[in-house]
Amino acid sequence: MDFHLEGPVLEGRFVRLEPLDQHHAAGLAAAAQSRDSYGYTWVPSTLEEAVDYVEQQHARAAAGRLAPYAQIEVATGRTVGATSFWDPRRREDGSLYAIEVGFTWLAADAQGTGINTEAKYLLFRHAFEAFGVMRVDLKTDARNARSRAAIESVGARFEGVLRNWSRSWAPGEDGLLRDAAIFSITGAEWPDVRRHLEAKLVARRSVSKP
Repeated sequence: MDFHLEGPVLEGRFVRLEPLDQHHAAGLAAAAQSRDSYGYTWVPSTLEEAVDYVEQQHARAAAGRLAPYAQIEVATGRTVGATSFWDPRRREDGSLYAIEVGFTWLAADAQGTGINTEAKYLLFRHAFEAFGVMRVDLKTDARNARSRAAIESVGARFEGVLRNWSRSWAPGEDGLLRDAAIFSITGAEWPDVRRHLEAKLVARRSVSKP
């Protein structure tokens, strides 16, 4: 059965993942303003850049390569970042066996709030239990220690560094390639990762209670 990549709304207690659209552009630009720099990550810092960001992600979606999301903070309804399903890999019969979670970033004040943990939980759960994949990939610039730690914190396993793997998003490195740190979760590992993430979310919910 041929697989068509499409991401539905996914909602938890802290975050709602909505299919990315132009009405999110202003919120993305505002979220980006909360940080001085995103270093190694593609982040639109102005409204014009945010509009272009959405257009570029829609072009990837039209090609069947991406299902982009806006990250919405449930408590306030504001847009606090973006993420996506990316690079679906199919068997000969067209069915999906692996996918990446990528293009992820959050506003500074949304970090450490449970939003990233819950967003990853929602995306992983949908990938393994709805899409039926046997592997989820995550990757980041090998120099991005903070991103690598965040990926490991949600249960992904480090596999190694691929040299000159993809485009660099670092300032001043236009046209250059970056080394990519590769992480994954396999279908066999998902039950344990799911329990790990659910325990983290339970702990976060208890902390956030009034």
